[in-house]
Amino acid sequence: MSLASMIKSAVPIAVLAFLVLGIASKPAAASTATANIAVSATVNANCIISANPLAFGTYTGAQNQATTTLSVTCTNTTPYNVGLNPGATSGATVTTRQMLNGAATLNYSLTSVSYAGSNWGNTTGSWVGGTGIGSAQTLTVYGTIPASQFVTPGSYTDTVIATVNY
Repeated sequence: MSLASMIKSAVPIAVLAFLVLGIASKPAAASTATANIAVSATVNANCIISANPLAFGTYTGAQNQATTTLSVTCTNTTPYNVGLNPGATSGATVTTRQMLNGAATLNYSLTSVSYAGSNWGNTTGSWVGGTGIGSAQTLTVYGTIPASQFVTPGSYTDTVIATVNY
């Protein structure tokens, strides 16, 4: 038998073997299994507060007014109250705060809503309250230095602590 006739007779056998093995053999069906992943988180109520300076400028003996802002950020739906302490000057109260220049004092007040608004203190009834929205909320602080204080010239300062309770 010639080489050509051997190839001719082998080709149909090879094609037949390919068809039987290649087409007839199908991959096994894939099986699957599933599992659930339990996902959870706990969100605690939280608030942060920041304050901008309150600068009255030059006091001339006439009533002087100025405003500043507080920024309160609380988790959504968290109720909060913001209080302002009397300041750092010994003897000051939340109704009569005092700035110091050495031993000299200059009285001032802090209110909410407007210059004529309620005194802003650090006890129930004098707090400013709200409900968190998940982003910053701005609260305005109104400051007034009453007229007719003829004090020692110089620079007067105080530090008031703003606290958010939630």
